[in-house]
Amino acid sequence: MSNTPILYSVQPKDPAAHLFEVTCTVQNPAADGQIVSLPAWIPGSYMIREFAKNIVQIEAFAGSQTVALTKLDKQSWRCSPCSGPLTLRYDVYAWDPSVRSTHLDQLHGFFNGTSLFLLPKGKESAPCIVDIRPPEKTVRGSWRVATTLPRKSAAPYQFGSYQAQNYDELIDHPVEMGDFTLATFEAGGVPHDIVITGRHSADMEHLCRDLRPICEQHIRLFGELPAMERYLFLVMVTGDGYGGLEHRSSTALLCSRNDLPRRGMDEMDEGYRGFLGLCSHEYFHLWNIKRIKPAVFSPCDLSRESYTRQLWAFEGITSYYDDLALRRSGTVSRQSYLELLGQTITRVLRGSGRFKQSVAESSFDAWTKFYRQDENAPNAIVSYYTKGALIALALDLTIRLNSDNQKSLDDVMKTLWELYGKTARGVPEGAIEKLAASVAGIELDDFFNSYLYGTEDLPLDQLLPRFGIKYTLRPADSDSDKGGKPSTRNRPRIVLGAKFTSQDGATRISTVFDNGAARQAGLAAGDLICAIDNLRVTHANLEQQLNNYAIGDTVTVHAFRRDELLCFEVTLQGAPADSCVLTLMEDVDTPTRRRRELWLGDEKNRNTV
Repeated sequence: MSNTPILYSVQPKDPAAHLFEVTCTVQNPAADGQIVSLPAWIPGSYMIREFAKNIVQIEAFAGSQTVALTKLDKQSWRCSPCSGPLTLRYDVYAWDPSVRSTHLDQLHGFFNGTSLFLLPKGKESAPCIVDIRPPEKTVRGSWRVATTLPRKSAAPYQFGSYQAQNYDELIDHPVEMGDFTLATFEAGGVPHDIVITGRHSADMEHLCRDLRPICEQHIRLFGELPAMERYLFLVMVTGDGYGGLEHRSSTALLCSRNDLPRRGMDEMDEGYRGFLGLCSHEYFHLWNIKRIKPAVFSPCDLSRESYTRQLWAFEGITSYYDDLALRRSGTVSRQSYLELLGQTITRVLRGSGRFKQSVAESSFDAWTKFYRQDENAPNAIVSYYTKGALIALALDLTIRLNSDNQKSLDDVMKTLWELYGKTARGVPEGAIEKLAASVAGIELDDFFNSYLYGTEDLPLDQLLPRFGIKYTLRPADSDSDKGGKPSTRNRPRIVLGAKFTSQDGATRISTVFDNGAARQAGLAAGDLICAIDNLRVTHANLEQQLNNYAIGDTVTVHAFRRDELLCFEVTLQGAPADSCVLTLMEDVDTPTRRRRELWLGDEKNRNTV
């Protein structure tokens, strides 16, 4: 009975109305009434998203007989007892242009299985067959299908029948359908396809040329690819998108069309470098989270939150290696990598929440805090991505220093792959810290108690110089300054201690920072600033207005809070030194230079100094 497959079909029913029609057929439904449910969240994105809310209508049949449905909770239904086969037919509204859900219009269709495929209770291990059907109504272009879901009878990149060993595999292969661009390269002896949907003018040959060594760098680190027939980068291009989500043999990516390489591009710009970093991040997840995963995710309970304090390792370590692989593969220069690393340090230093929430707590609270950030987030939380990456960096440098370069975080990851990834064993809480200490051959309790479970800043100003890297902090030059580069200002910058957004040309406060001038004066997030010292303020001229004053000056700020005009006396401050710049130290001794070369992979990349 358990080998009887669950049959699904998916059809773009009405692209203009953003509706997929889905069927789910259970050959042998439960005798007391089959229960079906849709996941509440998708692996890799730790927030309850309640995908069932997008089911517009649902009905059930057994042959020609209608079967009554009783809704049990926000995502589950019970079918009245019937003899099989039982078929559920339902419409799903698909208008979420992210990588986490579903999207459908006349230009393309995209879906994750967690948004479309009902799970019949008790049939979790049953094989699944999916018929992906073409749209009945007019769409633009000649649509094809891109997915790593194993083909049953479908031709490559065509509509037809696909299959999965079980429900867990079924929902781990996103599907893109539309008129897309396709390119292929090989890494680790396995084909890697790039599919780009949306209007673009990317140089696909250039993109393949850059992605291949990045993928090969990750494969070298772990020693092998996980078993797969091919890997797929699914890229949706928009005007200003950014994001990614990992899967077992593919990734779904969202990017700006300006971030893709263009024909004739001689130098890598920041946008393209960021896109390559995103690809690198999701590719590293092939090992770190898709195979090496917390015990609580083995398997995932997709009906409710699954708590872990380990996301610092699965997202933070991945965030450390994503940019490092750009350097080790020779894709970017040493200074370009140090600029990226300086920007990561800057993002951490600019949030006072790092003194109130540990990275372990940030991981545990991802469901309610990190993925549901509000205007006070910089003052209240820390990111397990960014500070997690710095913990990984400090841990790597510490292991290298204490082992005379004989061991590193690379060895920790290889051991995790052997012990947990290849054996499909979940990683227990605290196991990674113990493993790191074992690999390093030193006691690391103080390190993790201070930086992972505590709220201390990492000692990067002490560690990096021992690798020939100068660590400098400076004030931000502007609101758009991300750090990583030397200052271009010739005078101190005056700030209000807040972040702003533009609203119809006016400037609205989006965040008030702890201990800043705005907080001390009583300004609040949401206030609309209209004048400083009786002169009109716009989003465009705010910086210029403040430049007319000096640190310590007191100004009168008029602002609307809701519909009330309020007046505040604000004592101006100088921008804090929270922007990190990392530079290569040239006059270093041989051991220091050697440590730097081994860390950054300089010996392999003499051509990208």
